[in-house]
Order: sequence, then C-alpha cells, then structure tokens
Amino acid sequence: MSSAVNHFTHGPLTPALAYVMSCIGSMLGLRLTAQAHASRGASRVRWLLGAAVSIGGTGIWVMHFIAMMGFDVEGTPIRYDVPLTVASAVVAIVVVGTGLFLVSYGGGRVLPLLGGGLLTGLGVASMHYLGMYAMNMSAHVSYDRLTVALSVLIAVVAATVALWFTLRVKRPIWIAGAALVMGVAVAGMHYTGMFAMSVTPHHEGAPVAGADALDFLVPLMTVISLITLTMLLMVILSPSEEELHEDAELLARLELRRRTSQQQAPYPVPAPHPAGRARRR
Repeated sequence: MSSAVNHFTHGPLTPALAYVMSCIGSMLGLRLTAQAHASRGASRVRWLLGAAVSIGGTGIWVMHFIAMMGFDVEGTPIRYDVPLTVASAVVAIVVVGTGLFLVSYGGGRVLPLLGGGLLTGLGVASMHYLGMYAMNMSAHVSYDRLTVALSVLIAVVAATVALWFTLRVKRPIWIAGAALVMGVAVAGMHYTGMFAMSVTPHHEGAPVAGADALDFLVPLMTVISLITLTMLLMVILSPSEEELHEDAELLARLELRRRTSQQQAPYPVPAPHPAGRARRR
C-alpha cells in the first residue's frame, strides 16, 4: 500500500462513528423486519421497504461514506462523482431489499436464505467498489485481487448472517446484540476492501472534477439519517410483534369465553300468553 494513503485522518472518530451508524441502521432494520413478520399484505411490504432503507441506506451506505471522511491521499484532493455516488446508495438499498423479500417470502427455507445472502453480499460489495470508483483524484488507483476477493467473501457471509438474523431475532435484547455483530461485519468488509487499495499520486497535480465531500456527502447522509429517524419514531409508536400476539390471544380468549357462556346458558322458558290465562278463567 502506498504511504501516501491515510485511512484515519481524524483518528478513531470516523471509524467509531461509522460503526455506530451501522449498528443503528442494522438495529432499526431488524426491528422493522420483525414488524413485517407480524403484518400481512401491503403493510408487510412497507415494513420491509423501510428495513431495506435502514440496513442498506444507513447501516451500509452511510457507514461507508462516514468512514470515507477519514480517507486522505497526500498530494491530491478527493472529489466525488455525484451520479455514481447516488447510484451506489440506490444499489445498497435495492440489493438489501431484494434479499429481505426473498427471505421473508421464502418461508425460512435454506435455499432462499443462501440465494438472498449471495445476492445481497455481492450487491453490497458492488456498492462499496462503485463508491470507491466514484472518487476522483489526481492519482493512479489499483487493487490487490486477493484482498478484494476476501472483502467480497466477508460481504456475502455478513449478508447471509444478517438475513438469518431477520428470521430468528425478535426480542429487543437479541436485536441489539445482532446489530452489534452486523456492525462489525459491515465495518470489517469496508476496511478490508479499503486496504486492498493502492494509490500512487501523479507527479504533476491536475484539476480534479467532482463535488467536495462536505458540500455533497454530508447533506445526502443527513437526509438518509433523517429518514431513518422518522422510521424509528414509527416503530416506537407501533405495537411490537409480541404486543400484537398478546392482543390476538386476548381477543381469542374473549371470543372463546363468549361462545362458552352462550352454550352453557339455559334455554329461556316462554311466558304463558295472557289470552290463554283469560280463557282458562
């Protein structure tokens, strides 16, 4: 790796903040998938779409570019290609959403889980390297193939485990623990892919096209984070899967009690007609 590259310009701040954002996005995504499993029809689709934005948008994409804030190459400014950067965010959300729908409607079977994990992992890796390709600098960039392959493998395994979590993890304490594991996996994939990169600055610096990170990335990450916060408020205000299950059990018990009381009630004895009493007199 070139000595001109620095992944931690701001010290531990950017990796720590990136990890926290990845955990928050993963935690909310798992909570939304749990809500989706307790829902049906269009409501289920909406919760899964929200989970895709949370995991793919905040847990992966925002994490990636927060970490990139600490990336610096000596001797050249770094700019970002706006369409490619936006496309990388769309890729992250779409592939995560596709994996979630495959697993959610796959009935918990192994084949949809493995297929969704492979598709999502390859998509996450594509998002990472598309985001890297969106960086413009006055330098030559190359990658170590073995390390790139390792980062893709980490992405596939991490995606498969994350999708498995969406099927099995329901309680808040387990969701929090799973989110911490997912954050480690996403950060591990990111920095493995970053360390596969070698940069050789050009001797004569040329003008670098593109948008500055503070002018472009920060507003975009803020928008996605606000969307995530809105979905978090929606989840907080919505009943959990356990609450929905408890309500359904309570309604079932009340209905059973009503039917039992109706069956046990004696048949009413009809009162004699007044006209009949008058005739007998």
